[in-house]
Amino acid sequence: MKPAPFDYARPSSVAEACRILSEAGGGATVIAGGQTLMPLLNLRMSQPFILVDINRIPELTGVSRVTGGIRVGPMTRQADALVDATLARHLPAMVTALGHVGHYQTRNRGTVGGSVALGEPAAEMPATAVALGATLEIASVRGSRTVAATDFYIGPYMTVLESDELLTGIVYPDWPEGHLVLFREVAQRPGDFALVGMVGCVVLDGGVVSRAGLAWFGMGPTPIRMRRAEAALIGRSLSEIDPGAVAELAVADAAPFDDHHASAEYRRTVGRRIFARTLRETLDLRDAA
Repeated sequence: MKPAPFDYARPSSVAEACRILSEAGGGATVIAGGQTLMPLLNLRMSQPFILVDINRIPELTGVSRVTGGIRVGPMTRQADALVDATLARHLPAMVTALGHVGHYQTRNRGTVGGSVALGEPAAEMPATAVALGATLEIASVRGSRTVAATDFYIGPYMTVLESDELLTGIVYPDWPEGHLVLFREVAQRPGDFALVGMVGCVVLDGGVVSRAGLAWFGMGPTPIRMRRAEAALIGRSLSEIDPGAVAELAVADAAPFDDHHASAEYRRTVGRRIFARTLRETLDLRDAA
């Protein structure tokens, strides 16, 4: 099929893009990498009046150090972020997760911000933003605001982003040097959306967990923060951690569902097992129950 007719705009600045979105009155759609949007347009599942192409806005691209963290421009290509030295050093969890996003062909066009803003419940980037405690920068003609990633997602493909607003930056807070990365996903084929996935970081200080950030993907209508599991880990020495018990708490925070790919019970069972195994292997709890 072919897309329904639409007007096309290619702004050269954030201000111009926000003006176009405002004037469209809810009839505009932003295109970044287009890896999800183009199929939707061709199937006429999305029929905007105007397509706003933000590929030519320089301030939306790149990785930079900011006070207390790292800022990633939403138009940064996934392939570029995957080989960025700053991200590799300071946000290895993000780089690990990026390596499982789609296929290398799609990562050449797909953007970090496009994935974060889309809000696919089974995608790696939204869950990574939630797990790492990212803050999203949002602009419109009405001004700018910031939203915590944990508050950004409200349902499948639903976010707090208004129709006249544009995601302009993603700021990931600093994690201490040497922090541990937890990541695992189960998918039908490499590159598919995950049936069940987990991502996060743990900080050890003298053998005691001093900080943890963990999130599920594919385990509910949005990426889900594992708050009870985090609380159970923080302040515990390695000898006090029972991976199986923490896994039960992690699954209790999830809201799995039945669909044509897997049942909710399958997701709970697999989630429980991959969490316990990943935690045990990451913390090297060989003798843990």
